[in-house]
This record gives sequence, structure tokens and C-alpha cells, in this order.
Amino acid sequence: MAKVLIGCETSGIVRDAFLARGHDAWSCDLLPADRQSNRHIQGDIREVMKADWDLMAVMHPPCTRLCNSGVRWLSRPPAGRSHTDMWTELEEGAALFSDVWNVAHIPCIAVENPVMHRHAKERILNYQAPAQTVQPWQFGTDPEGPDNERKRTCFWLRDLPPLIPTGTLNGETARDSVHKASPGANRWKLRSKFFPGLAAAMARQWGDYASHQYAARAA
Repeated sequence: MAKVLIGCETSGIVRDAFLARGHDAWSCDLLPADRQSNRHIQGDIREVMKADWDLMAVMHPPCTRLCNSGVRWLSRPPAGRSHTDMWTELEEGAALFSDVWNVAHIPCIAVENPVMHRHAKERILNYQAPAQTVQPWQFGTDPEGPDNERKRTCFWLRDLPPLIPTGTLNGETARDSVHKASPGANRWKLRSKFFPGLAAAMARQWGDYASHQYAARAA
């Protein structure tokens, strides 16, 4: 099985999906895990990724200043913030994305982010268009379940295949609760939550692919 690092995750949803498939999976974030776990590393992903990993999936990198939906704040900062604040955060977000996207020694890489604006793209080293865009409802089977949501999610992939949808929903009843989350201190956490059906598909498809690639390299 593959040794898997799930970067920028505190919920453990993606990590646990890989663990359920038998992979040696770990999550990492600057913040502690939402639920106590000996499989969570509290630290900078850029340091943790220096170890030997077969697959690194960076699921929720700070994207507030990179995503297209927030580009307006670069010209009209919110109350209490300055133009310098906004552009500094943009530079920091683009630098983090560049670092995890361009790490050389990990064979299989996936980075998740919303649609980016042009200022972000210009600042990312070796930027390329995302390999695919998915919706959580494409991986759900229960209209009342947590996956039946609209949240356009882009994946940048290196040596990984695009995900194949595994759900039975058609999107007609998908909720929009992620985008309608109430303002507040925890809004970022609600908006960055992940989805179990999508996580399970990643663990099965990408985890198995990385395991096969590892076996081929070891042969």
C-alpha cells in the first residue's frame, strides 16, 4: 500500500478514507486535528513533505486570495484591511501552492483549489490548467447525505488519473449550503469542509494507482 500525506487537513476525512483502504496515511496542518488522532502531524506541510511519500494530496491550501470569487478584495479590501494585506496574502498563498505543486521527489501529487483568478496564476511556478473539475454530488448516492452539495472543485494532478464519478445523483437536488455559510469566525472551516463520497473515491482510485506505481518502481 502507499504512504500518503494529506496536506492542509484538520478534519481527517480524506486521511481516514485512505486509512480505510489500508494505506499508511497521515494528515498535516498548522492547526491541531479536529478530533484527536495519532495520525495527524501539526506542522508546516512544506517541512513534512520532505520525507518519503508515494502520494501527497493537498486538499485545502489557504485559497482565500487565490480564488476567483474573492478577486474583488484585491482592489476593494474589506473593512479593516488594506491593499497591502490583500496582496501580501495573495503572494503567500501563491508561494504555498507553488511549493506543494512543484515538489520533485513525491511521484503522485494532487492539489485541490477553487477556480483561480489571473493574478494567482501569474504567481504560481509552472502553473497549468487544472486536470479536472468535479462537484461533490457526483460522488453521492443519498439526496439527504453530505455529498449532495454544489461546490466546484478543481484538481491539479501529477502522475494521477482524473477521478471517475462514483455517485448516482444528477445534481438537480444538490444544496448550495457551502457557499451560503453564515459570516463568522468559523466560515472558512465550513467552506473548506470535505465530502466523504469524494474522499472515498480519491482513496480508492488515487490510492490504488499510487500503490501500483510504487510496486512498479520497487520491482
